[in-house]
Amino acid sequence: LVNRKGILFHQDNARPHVSALTLRKIGELNWELLEYPPYSPDLAPSDYHLFRSLQNFLNGKNIASADKVQRELYLFFNSKTSAFFKDGIFKLVDRWEEVIRRGGDYIDDYNKSAFCEKQVFPFYIKYEKTF
Repeated sequence: LVNRKGILFHQDNARPHVSALTLRKIGELNWELLEYPPYSPDLAPSDYHLFRSLQNFLNGKNIASADKVQRELYLFFNSKTSAFFKDGIFKLVDRWEEVIRRGGDYIDDYNKSAFCEKQVFPFYIKYEKTF
């Protein structure tokens, strides 16, 4: 995968990502869409790399307003180098191989609820009209 020419595009199977319009545009751009198994958040770099790092960054911080959320996200993303994002992408191959080795089972270190339900999303839902 690493030495291929052209664009390899990786996304999950969320409805907007697999709509006819989206898939048509990916085809028009001549991007190669990598297959994504259903219900496999352990294979999404945003989940296993980006959100885990964001969770660690936000751990212990009191985020009580929409302005504070925006400020913390700004600080987080500006603290990351291109190497951080590159590392998350290159870990994908290892994670795919691990899922294959496990016969399709989830990778143990994935815990969506710890971050999504306790940290950002309840706050975002509470303040969604301010964004």
